[in-house]
Amino acid sequence: MLAQPLRPPSPGRAAAFVGLFLLGALVAAAGALVQAAWFPGGLLLALAAAVGTFLGGSYATRSRGGAMAPAAGWIVTVILLTSSRPEGDFLFGAGGGSYLFLFGGMALAVICATLGAMRQPRDGSARLGK
Repeated sequence: MLAQPLRPPSPGRAAAFVGLFLLGALVAAAGALVQAAWFPGGLLLALAAAVGTFLGGSYATRSRGGAMAPAAGWIVTVILLTSSRPEGDFLFGAGGGSYLFLFGGMALAVICATLGAMRQPRDGSARLGK
């Protein structure tokens, strides 16, 4: 399986990855608002939603790429939300909960992308998953 040439994903799979990227961005924006509003429960809820999105994408596509697409959307959105505007406002406060959300979410994204569902060979000669 590793020696085969790379092929572009099918249009349906590419659309699923784009949808998962956007879902990750939506979960990041919602988590940024919830984690500060109901600390510490909001922080746990926001991180649980992120983990659910990452693992759900992995299991839905049966690949690690399914976890990486929402993780990429989540990380890009969180990084964009941390930047301040010229007026001086920003979405994240300087408290410990914001840092736990940022770094905890990034660590969970890496964990979920690493441990996510892997595609198994279709050949019946392997005993994987049996």
